[in-house]
Amino acid sequence: MAEITVLSTHAVQEVLRELGLAFERGRRTRLTIDYDPANALKRRIEEGATFDVAIVSRPVIDALVKHRKIVCDSCVDIGRCGLGLAVRKGVAKPDMTTAEGVKRALLAARSVVRSREGTSGLYFETLLTRLGIADAMRSKVILGGSGRIAEAVARGEAEMALQQIPELLPVDNVDFAGPLPEELQLYTVFSAGVSVSCDDEGVANAFIAALIAPAAAALFRAKGLEPASH
Repeated sequence: MAEITVLSTHAVQEVLRELGLAFERGRRTRLTIDYDPANALKRRIEEGATFDVAIVSRPVIDALVKHRKIVCDSCVDIGRCGLGLAVRKGVAKPDMTTAEGVKRALLAARSVVRSREGTSGLYFETLLTRLGIADAMRSKVILGGSGRIAEAVARGEAEMALQQIPELLPVDNVDFAGPLPEELQLYTVFSAGVSVSCDDEGVANAFIAALIAPAAAALFRAKGLEPASH
């Protein structure tokens, strides 16, 4: 039985949960998947982490190709997603249709959790500056760990969470308030590529092909991502 190690961003975790099982059954392959923010994965790979396939943001995969960690010809965009807000289950959802509505919601919240080094967390500071509320929000911001930071909202540790939409949707005991409006939105494109040290490039490339197959498009949409067009 072939074995493939995948290093992946959390944004596609729910997609891989279902697609990975089908791939394992169909290809008699065992997948080992390790999740971390894209920037953390970049650091780990540059420090020598062993893997066969990486699924990270497009800028990170381009950097890894440049550093000769990823086979250039293997790289393919698999989808993209935007950012949204989640609130405690049952509370009134804020107006997410305008920048002013988002600004009012953030100012009204007693606490907002954002990821420490994920794409959404790094952008959050830019968002507050654009809205002109960076100083007013400084004492309200809680730094979450890697993974689904809305779990802090579910535990009652924060009132609101901002993160990539596919990471908010699966969390129990929170409600998805909606995506950021277009004037504030940040879309992240996710890409997959094969390690230069992969021992079974055929299986690794087959796994990536499964991610961009037409049959996978509905799964991507159901999990909060837009599938890439190929």
